[in-house]
Formats: sequence, structure tokens, C-alpha cells
Amino acid sequence: MPRRLTPEEKYRLSIRKQQKTLEEYAAHEIEWADDLLYWYGIQNIDIPTDVYRAVAFFKNKEFQKKPGSLSLMYNLYLRCIEELPTPTKELAFDLLVFRYRKYAAALKAGGFDGRTDW
Repeated sequence: MPRRLTPEEKYRLSIRKQQKTLEEYAAHEIEWADDLLYWYGIQNIDIPTDVYRAVAFFKNKEFQKKPGSLSLMYNLYLRCIEELPTPTKELAFDLLVFRYRKYAAALKAGGFDGRTDW
């Protein structure tokens, strides 16, 4: 008969699952940040400052130095996925830019951007 997990073991298992989810999310967003930079480069358009701020947050892995910031971004991501229309070829770029603008606003509102010149 398998033994039951203690409350501490249950907690550690839960934390491990949450950490894995956030790590997968971060890897996913780093890829999207690369794609966004690539798309702006192809179009020969300067990337807006707020969008670049969110891209830099993921590319520079700033979330590792700012506890709670990745959870904030993940919750915002889930909300965007739920509320925004399904991406199509025509909408994909605009939806990604919108999401990264929201990320930048959330970083600023949460005090994770470390900037005062906005």
C-alpha cells in the first residue's frame, strides 16, 4: 500500500510543478521575443520602446532577478489567450505586439521595469 504524502511533500510537489510550468512559459516567450525582433527587422520598422522593454525582459532573463515578475507575466499571458481572438496569419503579428505592450505596462505597474523615464 503506497504511503500518503505529508503536507510538506505535497507542498514541494506543487511548487515543483509550478516552477516547471513557469520555466516552460519563459522558454516559450523567449522564442516569441526572438520572432518579434525578427519580424520588426524584416519590415525595417523600429520596434516601439514599450514593446522592446518587454522583449528585453525575456531575452535578458530579467525575471530571474525579479521574484514574482514571471508569475505576473504568466497570469497576463493566460488572460490574453482567453480574451483575445484566435491568432490567424493576418492577426498574429498584431496580437503578439499587443501582448508585449501589455507585458511592458504590467512590468511598469508592478514596479519590475526599474525605469523612471517613461
